[in-house]
Amino acid sequence: MSRAAFGGFFALSFLVARAAAQDFAQTRFICTSIPLDMDPMCSAPMQNSGPVEDIKGTILQLRETILQQKETIMNQKETIRELTAKLSRCESQSVSEPSVSELPGKAFRSKQSGKGRYPMGDLSVAQADTLNQLGQTLQSLKTRLENLEQYNRANVSVQTNSLKDLLQNKIDHLEKQVLSRVNSLEETKNAVRNDTTENRGKIENALNSLHQRISDLEKGQRNSRPTDKFQITFPLRTNYMYAKVKKSLPEMYAMTVCMWLKSNASPGVGTPFSYAVPGQSNELVLIEWGNNPMEILINDKVAKLPFVINDGKWHHICVTWSTRDGVWEAYQDGLKRGNGENLAPWHPIKPGGIMVLGQEQDTLGGGFDATQAFVGEMSHFHMWDRVLTPGEVYSLANCSSKTLVGNVIAWTEANVDIYGGATKWTFEACRQIN
Repeated sequence: MSRAAFGGFFALSFLVARAAAQDFAQTRFICTSIPLDMDPMCSAPMQNSGPVEDIKGTILQLRETILQQKETIMNQKETIRELTAKLSRCESQSVSEPSVSELPGKAFRSKQSGKGRYPMGDLSVAQADTLNQLGQTLQSLKTRLENLEQYNRANVSVQTNSLKDLLQNKIDHLEKQVLSRVNSLEETKNAVRNDTTENRGKIENALNSLHQRISDLEKGQRNSRPTDKFQITFPLRTNYMYAKVKKSLPEMYAMTVCMWLKSNASPGVGTPFSYAVPGQSNELVLIEWGNNPMEILINDKVAKLPFVINDGKWHHICVTWSTRDGVWEAYQDGLKRGNGENLAPWHPIKPGGIMVLGQEQDTLGGGFDATQAFVGEMSHFHMWDRVLTPGEVYSLANCSSKTLVGNVIAWTEANVDIYGGATKWTFEACRQIN
């Protein structure tokens, strides 16, 4: 055989062998003679490029398929690993069972690790086996997971019932303790109430006894003193200590009210006097309540007065008013401190009411509020049905007029009754002031 024939035969044999290795039985071969010094692989693309390119494409597709199958198997292994970890956690909280490491998945993983030994022609068979084994493993894991969930639900139900019983017992015990404590507090409260009632009765008896003794002393003084030389003391801010003027007021179109006051109460000295009529409890009121300035009210209309008297000293105050234009004036210690108008203009002060000293009336003759009570001393409460002149007011404040007394209300013991612990003492303004 010549060298050229031998070279051609060798090239043909090489192509046939490569085609046989890929198991393509129906491939068509063409024999071509090539020079001795040329590579057989180089001549094939030039003469028969079509079949070789098909073979290369098939090989690349097989490689991609294998890589995809490998990636899928790795993902499935990761999923099985996660399920195995969850099962391990569940089993560790329940009864002792075989560990997850003994699952059939182990054998499955060992089989997977040997997938490289399958020949290329058996790839579809290996894939089918793998999928079947994966399905069986997942079904087994699902069954065991359901069993564990049922077991845990049963345990949780039992534990919940046990906890509920424990809490109910604790609540019953606490209820008994609270009920016992409440009963004890009620018994103590009743005992304290009884003691308070007893103490209050003793205090009232002592006050009545003291008041009687003071009254006896005052009777001895009354026989030797003028009827207008006295003062009324309101030592406490209560809703039951007051004085009442026996004489009522006539209808008045003008008026002047004057008095001596001494107080250091704070905040506010309270209500020196209030006059109420049916249907109007604030017909005529003088009040200093809380941190507000002193005010005079006529028919529930208000004017603020510039008085400052809560320094613990005696002060003489007067307020004049006329229904004509509601003009008013305020005097302290004989000097005019303020004036104004439109205070209940053209409204005459109504007759037939009740004059109370030391309390503000919310109802006719009553409805007292302790926070509005007057605290201090009072004397020489006079009222006129006219407007006094500035000179007359000054004379009253400096004791230079001995005959000027109120023509509506005059300060005499016979005109004033005291209640609730208020007391009367001898007082002469011009001698005892400050």
